[in-house]
Order: sequence, then structure tokens, then C-alpha cells
Amino acid sequence: MSDTLFSNARLIDPEAGTDTLGWLHVRDGRIMATGERTPEASDAETVDCGGKCLAPGIIDIGVKVCEPGERHKESYKSAGRAAAAGGVTTMVTRPDTTPAIDTPESLEFVTRRAQADTPVNVLPMAALTKGREGREMTEIGFLQDAGAVAFTDCDHVISDTKVFTRALTYARSCGALVMAHPQEPILSKGAAATSGKFAALYGLPAASPMAERMGLDRDIALLEMTGAKYHADQITTARALPALERAKANGLDISAGTSVHHLTLNELDVADYRTFFKVKPPLRSEDDRLAVIEAVRTGLIDIISSMHTPQDEESKRLPFEEAAAGAVALETFLPAALRLVHAEYLDLPTLFRAMSLNPAKRLGLDAGRLSAGAPADLVLFDPDVPFVLDRATLLSKSQNTPFDGQRMQGRVLATFVGGHEVFRRT
Repeated sequence: MSDTLFSNARLIDPEAGTDTLGWLHVRDGRIMATGERTPEASDAETVDCGGKCLAPGIIDIGVKVCEPGERHKESYKSAGRAAAAGGVTTMVTRPDTTPAIDTPESLEFVTRRAQADTPVNVLPMAALTKGREGREMTEIGFLQDAGAVAFTDCDHVISDTKVFTRALTYARSCGALVMAHPQEPILSKGAAATSGKFAALYGLPAASPMAERMGLDRDIALLEMTGAKYHADQITTARALPALERAKANGLDISAGTSVHHLTLNELDVADYRTFFKVKPPLRSEDDRLAVIEAVRTGLIDIISSMHTPQDEESKRLPFEEAAAGAVALETFLPAALRLVHAEYLDLPTLFRAMSLNPAKRLGLDAGRLSAGAPADLVLFDPDVPFVLDRATLLSKSQNTPFDGQRMQGRVLATFVGGHEVFRRT
């Protein structure tokens, strides 16, 4: 469809901060105009949205697709289908594959696979150090030329401060964004839970929330030295928020994200050692969860991500301490995030500011908004329809979701990339 009019839509505009009933006109993959009154008659094909919500497609930073090396857990084909069904129009993929994406050749391989197999946009990140081992930085300039939009060692914290400083300095000279996992590596090593009464009662190896604060403090000090562009992938504790606020007030080029699981679940959800609730960092206290939600509301935390991490049955059906960390979330991202709206913590424009607009701004994209000229990457959804999640229906190859069997509210009805429909719920 090269010329389409979306009528009778509840337009969620995160840039303007508005939620209004109106129409949106798309031509040749771009948004032409929006309005609140009945549009003039035109030859455009009309899509009646039935009063449902039409918002910018989700831009999900930190998606793990397990190619190369572990295609049985998730392929670009399965991840692309899951993303489209979840309203994710752009996946920003992680390099923590086997082997790591740390050379222009491996980056070119995954780029080709993504272009061939996925109906949504895919922007790859590359490793910051070779093999994600924290010893020798990658060829940042060459990788950037090959299409890397950011550089990260994911949950492998670079413990050698000198190596990290050199990498940040070089990244700054290239104008590259560095994404880091703010944890003190020794304190957090082997942790399966957050220290406190719950972890003590259940006998789980735990890490103090201070590990996150200490990791962030170190990274902020290095940002002051180097002036690099930096994104903290997951801020999950109240203790880390004052340091983040000071860094932003001091003018550092820093942004921060958090995961939808840390916004909607807490440490008590682990209950009787349910390994689908084992994520990294571990789930936090309810006080931490509420503090992080407030930080998203005020804009202190910029971005919400799914942190989609597929794990097969064999790696999850183990004692809690030994089980692999991570959960799939491409399809559950929006329904889970809508819990924050239904609980009246956030409104829809604020939610999509964190899921669409801010990720686009951080990556220098013109997507994530409903303004004229922006790409027609859109999600049509009903925020109120209830359903019970059955993980067997998920399109991801791995189905390790903590929301299995839970009552959810809100479903994607259709997803459009460049004005073309890539998913419609039947």
C-alpha cells in the first residue's frame, strides 16, 4: 500500500505528549500528515482503526538473536516474526552470540541474514572488545563503517579500567555510542538474586544493589575523563538513580535504560525457584521497582527495552542457581508494559516516549514519532483486551517467558514497517 489513510485512530504521539482521536496519512512509506478532524476525501486506501491506539513502532534496544552459533534458540526468521507480532518495528541486536560479533565479517553475516529473513528493521550492535573478553578493543571504526550502531560487551563487564578508558576514548573519536552493563563484576559474580531477606530465606547466592551503584559510579568517572557517548543498558535499583541524575546534570552524554521485567516484576515473583524469572541483573525489591518506574515517568531513565534473551528448555530446567538467566520478551513487551498504564503509573505517550521516541533519538533515527516525514513504522493495538498468555503460542523458538499463564491486558492488532503491513492478528 503506497497511499494509505488510517482513520478513526487513537493517535499516541510521544513527541507531542498527546493521546487524541484522529487520522494519519501515509504515502510511499512516510507519514504525510495527521489531524483530529475528519480528513478530506482522497484516493488513499482507508484503514479504519476502530478507535484503537495507533502509535510509533517500538524500537527495542538489546535484542539477542542467537545467530551465529545457537540458531536452535532463536533465528532472525523467528525473532523477526515475534517482533512483528509484538509491535516491535526495529530490533537493535546484541553481539553476545557464539562467536561474538566482533569483526566486520561477522557483522556483515548477521546483517545479510537479518535483511533476508526479517520483516522488521534490524540494527546490529558490535562487541566493544574482541571476544567480549575485556582485553583488546575491536576495530570500532571499521565496524561502524560496516553498519554497527553501537558497541557493547553486554553483560561481560570490562573490569580492566585502562582497557575500558582506551575503548571509550577511541569510540569518542569516532562519535560511536558505547552501551555498558553497570555492575561491579566481583560483587555481582555468580549472583542469582538480590541480597536481602528473600535471598537469605531461599539460600540463593545474591549480590547487593550497591554493585550496580558502584559499577555506574566507575563508568561515570570514566565518562568525565573521556567525554564519550554512553548508555547504561539496565538501571534497576534506587541506589543508582542519584548518580545518574548528577551525571546528567553535569552535562555528560549519558542515557539509561531498564527492562520491562524489572518494571513489572519483583524478587518475590521467583517464589519456589521458578527459573523463568531468573534474569540478569536479578529481579529487585518492590521499592526498587517503584523507584525505577518513577525514574521512567520523569525521564531520568530514558529507555525501556525487552532485553529479549532466548534460552532453551535444557538451560532453564535446572536448579535456580545453575539455570541460565534471561527471558524472551518481543511478543510480551507491549502487554507487559501496559501494566504500568493500567496501574496508572504512566500514560501512553510517556510509555511510548521510552519505548519508541527516546531510543530513536539516542540512535539518531528519524523514527519513533508521528510527525510528517517520519517513517511509517506503526503499531495498532487495543490496550484493554484481556487474555491469558500461553507460552506455547509464542513465535520465538525459545519460550522462556515469566508471564506464562498470567492474565495480560492489551494486544497488538497490526504492525506496519515503512507503511507495509508485516503482521495482523487474525
